[in-house]
Amino acid sequence: MPRLRSSSSASGCRRAAPSRRCGAPCWAWHERAGPLPSANPGAPCAEGGPVSAVATSTSSTTARGWDGLRYGAPGFPLAFVALPLYVALPNHYAAEFGVPLAALGAVLLAARLLDALIDPWIGRWADALLDRSAHAAWLAMAGAAVVLALGFRGLFFPLVSTGTAALLAWCGILLVVTYLAYSVISVIHQAWGARLGGDEPARATVVAWREGLALCGVLVASVLPSMAGLQTSTVVFAIALCLALALMRQAPAPRRLALFPSRSLRLPFSTPAFPRLLAVYLLNGIASAVPATLVLFFIRDRLQATAYEPLFLASYFAAAAVSVPLWVRLVARLGLARSWLAGMALSVLVFAWAAALSAGDVAAYTAICVMSGIALGADLALPAALLAGVVQQAGHAGRAEGAYFGWWNFATKLNLALAAGIALPVLQLFGYAPGTTSAPALQALTAAYCVLPCVMKLIAAALLWRYWIKESR
Repeated sequence: MPRLRSSSSASGCRRAAPSRRCGAPCWAWHERAGPLPSANPGAPCAEGGPVSAVATSTSSTTARGWDGLRYGAPGFPLAFVALPLYVALPNHYAAEFGVPLAALGAVLLAARLLDALIDPWIGRWADALLDRSAHAAWLAMAGAAVVLALGFRGLFFPLVSTGTAALLAWCGILLVVTYLAYSVISVIHQAWGARLGGDEPARATVVAWREGLALCGVLVASVLPSMAGLQTSTVVFAIALCLALALMRQAPAPRRLALFPSRSLRLPFSTPAFPRLLAVYLLNGIASAVPATLVLFFIRDRLQATAYEPLFLASYFAAAAVSVPLWVRLVARLGLARSWLAGMALSVLVFAWAAALSAGDVAAYTAICVMSGIALGADLALPAALLAGVVQQAGHAGRAEGAYFGWWNFATKLNLALAAGIALPVLQLFGYAPGTTSAPALQALTAAYCVLPCVMKLIAAALLWRYWIKESR
């Protein structure tokens, strides 16, 4: 993983004499942090020193050494659990318990929409916790982790194993609880990282640590269930979650510089750049969520290559993990927006190729997994770094990151909800069911998996060019 860069600015407090009021341990950021352009250098900060002592400069204020690993560690278990929840769960309930796709899609849509609607309020709460102390935010993450671990196990090993209505009710209730716990950890983690500040390469590096470790988690989750079973995977997830929280406890403390922290959920939309970025992120996210929902159906029924699932998933996520540092380097040359645009273009080319595949095209699909995984690296590492820049440029750094990332996660969940709630019922309408061999049904599956994402990616790319790249000239 890339090494977190630190600023050499000497303004602010001195490391040799940390103040208890200043919230030690502050990881000696005080000696590295420069003044925030929009801040009042003479005003007292929430930590007890001058604002310039804890505010970020335009270069990175992140700590050195192991701090990137400590901050990014929760990304591993969060991604480990996300793959089964968002990708494997629909197929698990349809194949193992015979739950109809339309009914399952409706439950997933309702649970994910409810989860998405709650996220902005979680973001508001996250800001309050981070304004109070890093320890308060960490305690909230730890409590949510317990609920997440129990909910994850309950979803894949339901106490109710017969009756469609009972299974759907069990799935729906536990999904809401599990999603809620997941969101608490995820929003706090993202807001924490955004408060580390920095310029474009520095923000990309912070996100790269989080998403790079997340990709490692996804990589393990993609192969472990098939190799060791779901029982073992559940235990591994619980252990990884405990270790990640232990590391996070020692992570660099986020900034607390706001004298008048905002609690308004509407604040992010007062910044014109935010809804524009959110629109791009939403369209691009739906384009990614649809194939993520349908990938197992495509592999098993279109390619008829069930035995190669671990190879496909591992190559996809391994390529994404390897590509993240490369995208960060590209940011230093092209900037965040142009680099993300390049990732979108690569994804469109790859999925256009996938539409031409048929049964037995294992080698071609493996190559597609590698190239689309490289494109995924851009989707994971760059948009959140762009958002952190929007927060900084709006003058809301250190006081409203949770509100921004609450809406950001709302868009993420909405992507997943729409993907499951629309794609699955539409496929059933066209006669597709798991295990089908009907040519029209398989053509509908291919169109939903390959063609629809390409169209939406192209629209997202056009918006990114119009509102970010063209206007920045």
